[in-house]
Amino acid sequence: MLTRAIPTLAAALVAATPLAAQETMNFALDWRFEGPSAPYFLAIDNGHFAAEGLEVNVTAGEGSLDAIPKVASGAFPMGFADINSLVRFLDQNPGAPVIAAMMVYDSPPFSIVGRVSQGISGIEDLEGSVLGAPPPDGAWAQFPILAAVNDIDVSTITVEPVGFPTREPMLAEGNVDAVTGFNFSSYLSLARLGVPEDDITTILFADHGVELYGNAVIVNTDFAAANPELVTGALRAIARGVADAAADPAAGAAAVIARNPAGDVDLETRRLQLALDANILTPWVMENGLGGIDADRMATAIEQLRLTYEFQNEPDAALYFTDAYLPEAEVRMISR
Repeated sequence: MLTRAIPTLAAALVAATPLAAQETMNFALDWRFEGPSAPYFLAIDNGHFAAEGLEVNVTAGEGSLDAIPKVASGAFPMGFADINSLVRFLDQNPGAPVIAAMMVYDSPPFSIVGRVSQGISGIEDLEGSVLGAPPPDGAWAQFPILAAVNDIDVSTITVEPVGFPTREPMLAEGNVDAVTGFNFSSYLSLARLGVPEDDITTILFADHGVELYGNAVIVNTDFAAANPELVTGALRAIARGVADAAADPAAGAAAVIARNPAGDVDLETRRLQLALDANILTPWVMENGLGGIDADRMATAIEQLRLTYEFQNEPDAALYFTDAYLPEAEVRMISR
């Protein structure tokens, strides 16, 4: 794989070699290399990107918001980001050349992870608690919706800003009662720190009236307009990577650990399986295929965003998501 930086959109897609006849593309993840990123690495290792004429460099991110400006600026043609954060970004930056092109987390991983020993057994225990929240965290960004839908008095909650590296350690040490995070990340990170799993509570936003979608593959619209077949090819390869991960999560975790040797393959296998079960391969996806959205649900999601966010412009789902680049339906049907 090529490793040199690609600073501009014009340079983001260049011929690798005449013999290979491949194009090089940088792809921006939302987070570090963990189990849920396995589909992208399996798409590389199993030749799915290569079959589409692509040589893809996957780079780690620093949170759910991280990839959006990277893709909007053209520095990265494609990436992976929280669609709700994308909605806000496009409202504040109308006309920015970025849109979601394939939904991956049909059920968002937004959650509150707490400790029973710290008094958090369910959503009703959040009032009066100390909540650790990294400011760039996607779950924290949507927490006001969870509070609004469930009539939680946020004035009774002490919010402690924390960094991503210190989030779970602070909870393990009892310095906070709960943290915002993704269901497949904070839970297992906490267990790895020695907290007994029967002392860990996971409160999924999706189980408590929040109809939002989660992370999607996003694309620079200028790039997509100029290279529609490459975008569809990349999405086809990613869908096949998801299918490979579902068929063999351990192999997916091994592909991740090949890029992150400091990780633990058993832990990342569990993390990937949690993401597949709770967030990616939902009943809706198993019936309708990976990548699309339900128009009525998206409309409800936008109305829920209105509960805590004042739009500067009239929201329109067509500004945030397009199915124009999705590959054929049979590729997006995932077997379990």
